[in-house]
Amino acid sequence: MLFHRQQRGILLSPDPELAALFRSLWDPSDVEWTIIDRGRRAMEIIFNEPPDILVVDNRLSDIPSTEVATIVKSENVYRQLPVILCLDADDLEKPWNWNEIEADDFLVRPFQPNQARERVHLTLCRASRAMDANPLTKLPGNTSIISRIQDLIDRKDDFALAYCDLDYFKSFNDKYGFSRGDEVLMMTARVIVNTIRGFSGVRSFVGHVGGDDYVFIVPGEIAEEACRRVVEAFDGIVPHFYDEDDRERGSIVSTDRQGEIRTFPLMALSIAVVFNTGGRLKHYGEASAIAMGLKKKAKENVKSCYVLDRRSAD
Repeated sequence: MLFHRQQRGILLSPDPELAALFRSLWDPSDVEWTIIDRGRRAMEIIFNEPPDILVVDNRLSDIPSTEVATIVKSENVYRQLPVILCLDADDLEKPWNWNEIEADDFLVRPFQPNQARERVHLTLCRASRAMDANPLTKLPGNTSIISRIQDLIDRKDDFALAYCDLDYFKSFNDKYGFSRGDEVLMMTARVIVNTIRGFSGVRSFVGHVGGDDYVFIVPGEIAEEACRRVVEAFDGIVPHFYDEDDRERGSIVSTDRQGEIRTFPLMALSIAVVFNTGGRLKHYGEASAIAMGLKKKAKENVKSCYVLDRRSAD
């Protein structure tokens, strides 16, 4: 499959040739198209069963394609639904105000099949990335992370997957507030991104699972050095987020999850590294399960640390 799950598309068009083209460009297991020849007839279907992508032909007889896009995008729940317009060449003789026309892309007749297929594919991928990105750090979110891990596993690539978790973040957040907590999360993202970027010429990936959980993927041979650099950079910066008296004392007083007042150490970073070598992993869930055990081991240390699982496929 081109996609990790079947995509559902709706094409609004009275043009049978365009409908036949779209149905011919994808295997139904990749994209299943519903063809509707009138725009207003489609509205209830779109809102009751939102597709993954909406393609609207400007040749609709009952409603302009731009109005369809405006109606769909005006509903906050459906603003992220990608909309592609199908236009005739003379439609573009006058400039279009794309600030007002809330479309995500357009295709122009005569349609080139390969270009149409790839433009639709690109629009779907772009929408997926935009919806998945963490709103605070803008790093790829959980869906993108899972997709990247599974893709590497399916290709039987060797890699190291590092799960990073902030320790004692909740106690910091409770004492200093969400605004300063968000600053810590942003700082952690920058530290990881900039550190991994420092390894030039290697394929890498950084994602933000959510909250105070991050991941990065690097070649196995640099994984330990990457962890060392991330921990060193984090530990050098994080004390400056505390007030002077807490920083000098090396701890803060806050309420734990049971409602009891406790003393907590300064925030630390625990990293669990899972290696995929020789096709050891078959599913991303295996990596997550292994990492959970490693993180428990790492969290036994109140200081920032990392734990590496170097077990082979055997």
